[in-house]
Amino acid sequence: MADTRILVDLQRCTGCWTCAMACKVGHQLADDDWRITVRTLGSGEGIDRPAGQWPELKESWQPIWHTNCIKCSVDRTSTQGRSNAPYCVYSCPNGALTWGEDIDAKIEELRQRDFRIFELPAFEGSKEDVIYATKQ
Repeated sequence: MADTRILVDLQRCTGCWTCAMACKVGHQLADDDWRITVRTLGSGEGIDRPAGQWPELKESWQPIWHTNCIKCSVDRTSTQGRSNAPYCVYSCPNGALTWGEDIDAKIEELRQRDFRIFELPAFEGSKEDVIYATKQ
């Protein structure tokens, strides 16, 4: 069986929402139906508000897969003539998302580079088997 885990390199994510929009367009979802959203990690005062004071501002982003995500790879396996990766992974312009058989090797590579590997806690209500990596 194919590995359906998704690895998110948070150091590469720029908060562009391409993963969320690719999912929405690929599945022809209604305007108010989101399977992925992108959380801004900044001051907490609103979307895309950095933390800190000028000139030392800090901001990052974290895509969140909701429980209604179907990890569409199963639906797309070799039927589209291109990658069978989920829309979100296939469309990420920054290479922040990894999916498939090489995920364990990628996790080990990131650990060797002092990345912290984690999953969201159950209270977040997010999809299982989404693994995040961030610089410690």
